[in-house]
Amino acid sequence: MLHCLAVGYAPTYLSENADGIRGDWPRIPLPDSKDAVIHSAELGRQIAALLDTENPVAGVTTGAIRPELQEIAVISREGGGSLEPAKGHLALTAGWSHYGKDGAVMPGKGLAKVRDYTKSELTALENGAKKFGVSPVELLTLLGVQTMDIHLNNVAYWKNIPARVWGYTIGGCQVIKKWLSYRERDQLGRDLSTDEVEEVTAMARRIAAIILLEPALDANYQAVKAATYEWPSTG
Repeated sequence: MLHCLAVGYAPTYLSENADGIRGDWPRIPLPDSKDAVIHSAELGRQIAALLDTENPVAGVTTGAIRPELQEIAVISREGGGSLEPAKGHLALTAGWSHYGKDGAVMPGKGLAKVRDYTKSELTALENGAKKFGVSPVELLTLLGVQTMDIHLNNVAYWKNIPARVWGYTIGGCQVIKKWLSYRERDQLGRDLSTDEVEEVTAMARRIAAIILLEPALDANYQAVKAATYEWPSTG
């Protein structure tokens, strides 16, 4: 199962097998050696851990956060200073959803500001690039050459959600935007809790970590494809 997850999250596999996936008939190649299966399963284990929002991931959501993730989705206040929940600073009112026909919740445009990375954000990414053994340019290509500030309201925002992290989809849904669309104050009936605000930070960092695994996932898929197990003939 973990091997299947590793292959299924490889971008090259997804593009090469789009028709089979759309037809609900994905075909997963099986490696021809035990070592290759173990290596692939380890990558799948990392993906599984990042997708499991019920449990923390060391270096991503808890403990010493990895350098390249430290400045991603930091909750911030316009003009600086501390946020004050008692003054409504955690109210999600930026227009991420609205009521449609028959009371259905429809996604809204919200308030997302596209910008270049700051010097400190680039430094954090460069430190992470060294760890991965890639150039800062390669790491930026993975995450997106621009970043975004995603607003709760006109006071509070999550600072620095890279473009590809913001646009990341699972099951056809834009993950973070979908989460926000069901938590506008009009729908939720209250402001966000601090735990919910921190959940967006954790979500963004999990997604960034998945994206940064893509080169390893692709290399694994290419290796498996080049040396697949040959099933014995039944004839």
